[in-house]
Amino acid sequence: MDSAPLLEFRDVQKHYRTGTEVVRAVDGLSLAVEAGEMVALYGPSGSGKSTILRIGAGIETPDSGAVYVEGEAVSGLSGKAAAHYRMHVLGWINQESDLLDGATALDNAATKVVVTAGSWRRARRSVVPLLEELGLGHRLEHRAETLSMGERQRVMIARALSLNPRVLLADEPTGSLDSRRSREVLALLQEATHSRAMATVLVTHDEHAVAYADTVYTLQDGVLHDSGPDAAPAPWA
Repeated sequence: MDSAPLLEFRDVQKHYRTGTEVVRAVDGLSLAVEAGEMVALYGPSGSGKSTILRIGAGIETPDSGAVYVEGEAVSGLSGKAAAHYRMHVLGWINQESDLLDGATALDNAATKVVVTAGSWRRARRSVVPLLEELGLGHRLEHRAETLSMGERQRVMIARALSLNPRVLLADEPTGSLDSRRSREVLALLQEATHSRAMATVLVTHDEHAVAYADTVYTLQDGVLHDSGPDAAPAPWA
């Protein structure tokens, strides 16, 4: 018997009503992501990409269907089970910065690690290599509100990777970065996906970003389409 994929969406639907109109944000989506695979979901704003990730993160509950990690349902989790999933299994990179103003880049990156490390000193020390790899070695002790949008995004990426998640969900992770930093961040996510055997889903409307993925799908009106192996251009050719 074939083993279950690490991450799987099974016939997931999520519809919204705005007045008399029904918006089919996700319309019967099924998607399997293996360990060590980066999948890119490519499409314009409003195509359902971010809704898919929020469902995968357990932030939203689908109207029907379910999300599974290693064969166990994670959609609809609540309480301690949901907290454990988001803390220890999931790495989440949001479009919007949710860093704590007043705290340093280093402390923001270490917020998940401190739960398992038992001390801020050990937690801070463990995330320094990640921040240095992301080009933030000179900004470790700078407060979040003094960082640029691109720097804040890289701190969030470090935090998402800090506990070696099994699943990584990245919502436009290069949206605030210039092309050079985008290449560096995408190469890091690609390498981390393969070396840590994560199941990674990257959503983007950047045609160059998808070149770093192992598999590319396009989304239109909440429906998934196989883009095939030659759909993506070379990265920043």
